[in-house]
Amino acid sequence: MKAEKQTDLYVSWDEYHKKIEELAIKVYQDGYDFSQIVCIAKGGLRVGDIFARLFDKPLAILSVESYRGDGVKNEQGSMTFSRDLAQTTPNLGSRVILVDDLADSGITLEKSLKWLNHFYGFYLDEVRTAVLWMKGVSQYKPDYYVDYLEDSPWIHQPMEKYESMSVTDLI
Repeated sequence: MKAEKQTDLYVSWDEYHKKIEELAIKVYQDGYDFSQIVCIAKGGLRVGDIFARLFDKPLAILSVESYRGDGVKNEQGSMTFSRDLAQTTPNLGSRVILVDDLADSGITLEKSLKWLNHFYGFYLDEVRTAVLWMKGVSQYKPDYYVDYLEDSPWIHQPMEKYESMSVTDLI
């Protein structure tokens, strides 16, 4: 990864996938035996997908919309949660790992944990969290993370190029 400015971190696809692999290794080496992966969409979709393949565990998706600032970096608006998880299993099991791409402010992870406990808490014995990056400004510390970014840079992930495009731009 190269830092173009002190406040920006640019990540390539190869670097992004390597971070997911490093995160999987941390969880594996810790011995956490989870029954289900829950990913926070959109940021955690790729992390969840690769975890589901590597660990051969079912994947559930929790859709959360949070960043709604008018093009302003680091501005977080109100959160909207899906009504339920998208999942293929009849239940989550008792041990879950909740994955996302990063802990920026930490609010999304905190509220997602509260959402899971509210709707599924009766069945859950333990939920652990895993992200690629934890920023220094995060008020929530995930159980697993690959990089701690003390200066809390803005992270430019490789899929972001599609946010300013439409399908007609591809044609």
